Amino acid sequence: MPDDFQTALARAAKATQTALTEVTGGMGRLPLIDAMDHALRGGKALRGFLVIEGARLYGVHPDAAIWPAAAIEALHAYSLVHDDLPCMDDDDFRRGQPTVHRKWDEATAVLAGDALQTLAFELVLRPEVGPAELRARLATTLARAAGARGMVRGQALDIMAETAGHALTLDEITALQAGKTGALITWSALAGPRLAGEDEGPMQVYGDALGLAFQIADDILDIEGDAATVGKAVGKDAAAGKATFVSLLGLEPARMRAKALVDVACDALSPYGAAADCLRDAARFVIARRN
Repeated sequence: MPDDFQTALARAAKATQTALTEVTGGMGRLPLIDAMDHALRGGKALRGFLVIEGARLYGVHPDAAIWPAAAIEALHAYSLVHDDLPCMDDDDFRRGQPTVHRKWDEATAVLAGDALQTLAFELVLRPEVGPAELRARLATTLARAAGARGMVRGQALDIMAETAGHALTLDEITALQAGKTGALITWSALAGPRLAGEDEGPMQVYGDALGLAFQIADDILDIEGDAATVGKAVGKDAAAGKATFVSLLGLEPARMRAKALVDVACDALSPYGAAADCLRDAARFVIARRN
């Protein structure tokens, strides 16, 4: 990936981590807070990057963008903590380190996830973000993206399919993943135009395509990746007989579909010209990453 993109991604990760540490540092020292900090460490901060880079594209001041960026990273971390629990995916490692319920216990993991979720809304509503109406819109859309219309809906559909032994169609798995994985990615892409009060259309197309490409890449990594590089267990989907883009399409057709989605995402950015090159590189990164 180009140096400019890698630099911007690393800068976004550092900025969001600094903002989150600043906030949790004022909460005192408890196992709960330590568990929250643990869950927030080690990620790529791609969603936070999308918020920050999208805001830059529209000329939004970084002081306004950093809090929605930190918010989406907190909310994503909560989803991972709960996903890893024994009642869900039952994973021992995440981001190359023990999952929260393994390092502490299940109760602490549940509470840490709960606290990270509520923290996300506290952050997106900070006055630095902008006028009250804007903050309310960001919070409302974040709730919809995260809840029973978005991510949690996708998770519920996934569990239903597994427990019922229902063989999903391609349309069903696409709708499921558009919620489970895509909703938060699309929200992140839309944060820039929302902060600026500009047309959301191009970034909606970009975010939707990027979210599905990201999930297909995850499905491929579950087949081709190794646990040390990916930072979590691999091969679990196939072992569980779970319907994925790879199981439905095959490995190479899935790879081609992901590339086609990246092309859609990049084409959606044409109104912005070269100013959106870093976002184009982000789309290419999504299917080239090894973790």
